[in-house]
Amino acid sequence: MIRGGRSYVSSPPAFSNDAKRLLVCSGNSVTIFSTVTGLAVASLEGHTERVTTVIVVPGTSPASKKLCYCWTASLDGTIRYWDFSLAELIRTIDIKLPIYSLVIPSILAPGQVEESNGKKAKIFGYVSVEDTKEITKRKSSKVKEEMQDEDDDDTVENQSSTVSVGRIHRCNLTDSRLVGAAFAETKRPEVITVSPSGRYCGVHSKRKIHIWEALGSDPKSGAVRKITLHHTKTVRALAFHPTQRIVAAGDVTGRILVWRGFGNRTFTKRKETGSGGSMDYGEENPGVRGGDDADSCTTWHWHPAGVNVLYFSSDGAYLYSGGKEGVLVVWQLDTGKKKFLPRIGSPLLWFTVSPDPSLSSISCADNQIHLLKMPSMEILKSISGIKLPCTFPEECKGLHAGVAFDHNNGLIALRAEDYCIQLYSLFDDRGISEVQVCERNHQPGDDITVVVTSVVLSPDGSMMSTAEVKLAEEGLGGLVCLKFWASGSQNKQFSLTTIVYEPHREAGISAIAFHPTRCMAVTSSYGGDFKVWTSNKGIQKTDQTLPNSGWTCHAVGSYKKKRMTAAAFSPDGSVLAVAAETVITLWDAVKNVLVAVVGDTLSPIVSLSFVDNSDYLVTASWGSKAQLSVWSMSKLSACWSYMLHVEGVASAVDSCFAVLALLPESSISYQSNETHFKARDGVILLFNSTDPVPVAMWSVNKAKGGSLAFVQVNQLASEGNNMHGKQPKALLAYVNGDHEYVLFDPHGEEANEHAIVRRERLTELEESGKYGYASIYGELPKFDLNREEISLAPSVPSERPWETIFSGPSHNLPPLTKLCSAFLESLLEKRTTTVE
Repeated sequence: MIRGGRSYVSSPPAFSNDAKRLLVCSGNSVTIFSTVTGLAVASLEGHTERVTTVIVVPGTSPASKKLCYCWTASLDGTIRYWDFSLAELIRTIDIKLPIYSLVIPSILAPGQVEESNGKKAKIFGYVSVEDTKEITKRKSSKVKEEMQDEDDDDTVENQSSTVSVGRIHRCNLTDSRLVGAAFAETKRPEVITVSPSGRYCGVHSKRKIHIWEALGSDPKSGAVRKITLHHTKTVRALAFHPTQRIVAAGDVTGRILVWRGFGNRTFTKRKETGSGGSMDYGEENPGVRGGDDADSCTTWHWHPAGVNVLYFSSDGAYLYSGGKEGVLVVWQLDTGKKKFLPRIGSPLLWFTVSPDPSLSSISCADNQIHLLKMPSMEILKSISGIKLPCTFPEECKGLHAGVAFDHNNGLIALRAEDYCIQLYSLFDDRGISEVQVCERNHQPGDDITVVVTSVVLSPDGSMMSTAEVKLAEEGLGGLVCLKFWASGSQNKQFSLTTIVYEPHREAGISAIAFHPTRCMAVTSSYGGDFKVWTSNKGIQKTDQTLPNSGWTCHAVGSYKKKRMTAAAFSPDGSVLAVAAETVITLWDAVKNVLVAVVGDTLSPIVSLSFVDNSDYLVTASWGSKAQLSVWSMSKLSACWSYMLHVEGVASAVDSCFAVLALLPESSISYQSNETHFKARDGVILLFNSTDPVPVAMWSVNKAKGGSLAFVQVNQLASEGNNMHGKQPKALLAYVNGDHEYVLFDPHGEEANEHAIVRRERLTELEESGKYGYASIYGELPKFDLNREEISLAPSVPSERPWETIFSGPSHNLPPLTKLCSAFLESLLEKRTTTVE
């Protein structure tokens, strides 16, 4: 089983002591990347929930810089100590509360780990956890409130409720236990910020900043000296100066506040002088609100939106800031002058410095980490995670956010926020390339004016087609554009070959499909037609320069002016299937001749998929009556169907197919207490084409917007991912709505361990269609030999008489005239009318 697609930017990363490795929190593990190549070299596996913190133990001497130890914390409630050079777990501390942040101030201060007698001191850290508390509300009746009768105690009620809050605890990492009770509480768990010297720690909660002395107080006594700084706006980022008593905070409006000399009255003894500010407490403190313990407060404002990133340089002369606009700003602390690293293209989340002063990293919201050369701020290397799902405007809310698969090479193409397509390797778990669909200087926060509605890859991965829509402004200026791309190299660098404006007049494109063997494609539209496109020249599959391969319209077809909602070619390319709302039309793509029309569904068809090595076609319909149907192409009739909302269909080469279906809310609540279905909202069902009973079933989460496909396995990919046992021909790839994915062999032992095959509960999947005799007359009653009495004739007539009309011996069956009238009446819709 191969997993990937996890977020690299949910928490700040950490550099190794030699700056040659970058440790990144990625889901339930920590992935270690090389800062030279940008490739993953190892991972730390063991946590069962998302890892929220990674801290590398610093080296204070040249010899200790080779040390490779780190602490990690996770929402599973454990703190783990690792030797990441060997990916070996050394210790585990279980505090039994979800940990959102961990800091260890003592390892940052030289001399704090060693005591005066030479013995190692105990290591203390601070954890921000999620806990619960009881809230008691006192309620009284309206009469009691108006009369203020103190003797009427019967009208007073106390109601208690449990709510989640954030708490900060001191943790003894040496003895593996929490020390005392929580000394701070916030409305929700907050990230703890520690000063580079390790002396101070702080958290921001709404419009307040809480700072406490981490090393100056006695950990055994439990007394903590702390102060609170106030602001008028919600604070989103916090940073401490490395040497002086200066703290900076960024708020939601884009302002940066710098407090100098904070804590002079609380943290400084009367005899102390020096860094931190004046000792004259009688002077007026400019910019400081109320009686806050600080000498002064200065405000800077450049960012147009909230500030997410704040960090002081190692020498304390500069302050780095960043936010939603995707620009890294460097402020000179003494003068307020600034310089910029513009056009990063995504909101900034974290800024991390390394022990090497010439190397830093910046984490962005598009799941990328850029390695920067300092002080020039040149991007040396980028670690590209999978792109996050797009956010569609209101006009495109019904648009499916699926991905396109290159089945032979194990690649996927997915849409990104900045009008580009990312090619991502499922086996290597890294980005391969990006294709800019719309050439536009996009900035985060701008209004979305162009939406990439579709992206499709050809079966061999050498061609790609995209559809984009320029949104109309006040009803004017809308434009639909179809583009064809070609790849002539192994690195999947696609180049644009053809642009077609308004391919279906003013109608939008509903589906794009490539021919399996020819340079041919089909597009269907909501305007009531489909078009077959052909390329006038072949595509060279070498590293040579691509020829001018233009695409032209070969044929146009329609069916009764109905909207064409889906399209697909058969595995051999001889048949083109196009969905005309609720019916399936079969065409000869070369001659553009209508061959047949197949059945009718309850809702418009949004997906068509031929099953390889068979004559079956699978359709998925969306709407109030969502439906999964299997059709026989030889008989031109329906075989079986289920009332399911299907997000994706994948066909295998062994006449099997898999579907990704959403679970009804009733099923989710019913299965909430079961281990397999807990927090799951979808299932993957594996079918044999001829059998409506699933072969296997897996429960999944985040199924909404997910995709499914069978991916061929090559020798290099299987060796690189340590696949055990016999190498399968194809793996089933599931990409969920957050673009996290898993690849597994549906017929392997590892998949069977996670499979949930429960035939007795298949009735929960509401069956809308049957086959054979039952599809016309209904199910026959089961014959029970132990019954004492057997009814010889139908009993009381019902609203569906054909279900019981054949109950009993054949000589007692009703006449044909009664049978036909009853059956035809059942097909008519009964309405009740009132005559006045």
